[in-house]
Amino acid sequence: MTTINYHKLLESFVYSEKNPLLFNSGFFLFFFCFFLMAYALFFKTSKARIYFLTLFSLYFFYKACNWYVGFIILAAIIDFKLSNLIYLMPIGLKRKALLWTSIFLNLLLLFTFKYTDFFIGIMNDVGHTQINLLKLALPVGISFYTFENLSYTLDVYDGKVKPLNKFIDYLFFLSFFPKLMMGPIVRAKDFLPQIAKKPNITKEQIGEGLYLITAGIIKKVIISDYINANFVRVIFDNPSAHTGAECLMALYGYAMVIYCDFSGYSDMAIGMAKWIGFEININFLSPYQSRSITDFWKRWHISLSSWLKDYLYIRWLGGNRKGKIKTNLNLIVTMLLGGFWHGASWNFIFWGALHGVALVLDKLFDTFLGRFIPKSKFSRVIGIVITFHFVCFCWIFFRSTTFANSWIFIEKIVFQFKPVSYLEFINAYYSVIVLIGIGFILHFIPLRIEQWYQKLLIKTPVPVKILYLFICILIAIQFKQADAIKPIYLQF
Repeated sequence: MTTINYHKLLESFVYSEKNPLLFNSGFFLFFFCFFLMAYALFFKTSKARIYFLTLFSLYFFYKACNWYVGFIILAAIIDFKLSNLIYLMPIGLKRKALLWTSIFLNLLLLFTFKYTDFFIGIMNDVGHTQINLLKLALPVGISFYTFENLSYTLDVYDGKVKPLNKFIDYLFFLSFFPKLMMGPIVRAKDFLPQIAKKPNITKEQIGEGLYLITAGIIKKVIISDYINANFVRVIFDNPSAHTGAECLMALYGYAMVIYCDFSGYSDMAIGMAKWIGFEININFLSPYQSRSITDFWKRWHISLSSWLKDYLYIRWLGGNRKGKIKTNLNLIVTMLLGGFWHGASWNFIFWGALHGVALVLDKLFDTFLGRFIPKSKFSRVIGIVITFHFVCFCWIFFRSTTFANSWIFIEKIVFQFKPVSYLEFINAYYSVIVLIGIGFILHFIPLRIEQWYQKLLIKTPVPVKILYLFICILIAIQFKQADAIKPIYLQF
């Protein structure tokens, strides 16, 4: 008779630095199943449902990042109090002061952990000082829930959203576990109306959720993690030791890695939310099918790009209301700050600058030359090819460990692209090449086919749905890497 190791069982419910709780961890599958069974007990009562979901979300966050869970509670307290004060305060300087207090406190928390060492490094380089770096660990999800806090307070200030009366409701909105760590960035106006309503989980939501969860598992665990661990990570970490052909293939591989990693995680988040009875807006829309860089930013990380557009580009910088020169400058500033949002590194700033300049050039092209180019399938394909390769070029700076490595990587592709034996190359990286190919094929499947497949899953009986999920999990287990690969956007 086997004995239960209660110590190990207890350890599985406590935070582990080596095995944080993430959607792509094996333990999460059991964790989520337990959650669904418990959720059924609290589903019918509004108050019990909100308290249960909030406590579970905070516990999930604790399992992912330990005591950093305290920061999201602190952030919720500050913005809940300030937003209610803003709402009650008449228009004037005091009201504006409360808004700026909220913005300052949110950004202070974010800057302290994310950017302090970056600016200390600049001071040491420019001023020849020797200030020690703080080396603070970045709280998981802080960039995402900071933006949610800011948008909530700004919407309350602008009269677009009425503030919540109950703190538990706001804490639930901010900590809702499917989107907590890596988004999508959810707007209060989209989510708050769902809190008071009793979730009515339809068969459409169950089928759509199943499609998104399994698609996310395939993207993240099977495609992204395998390509990353077995090829991309090796090449990018030391580009000088590899050929130009390997670097180019690694670049195409990374384009698929980062898309499948982040969109896969987003898909799982949106799918889980559907199973709980909540709707979260889509975050990716086949971005590599974009025919221009403007189109790309309407399809890539939609929750972030729309946030930057609405709150930074339009609200604070003035959008396109102050002339063409100011409009172009606003675009570049927005993308620079968008790059800086991703991380405290010159690589990210340069990546943002490249996209900002590209957006300006794209608008100028449409204004002066776009009307002379006939719309056709050929021009669309050319636009997709050019946009994709520009995005890939920018990914070099996004992924490289240092700015110097970015230029080594480019030099390898441009100046050291020596002829290679294609048979040897294919034999060496056969499985990686196949998965990259499968990833791009799946990415370019027309939307109508995806919708047809979702409808098919909706119509299938429950036992078939369970079998389908089980098979996807089994396949993912076969591809799962020995060392857990954390999601790329977890670091942001």
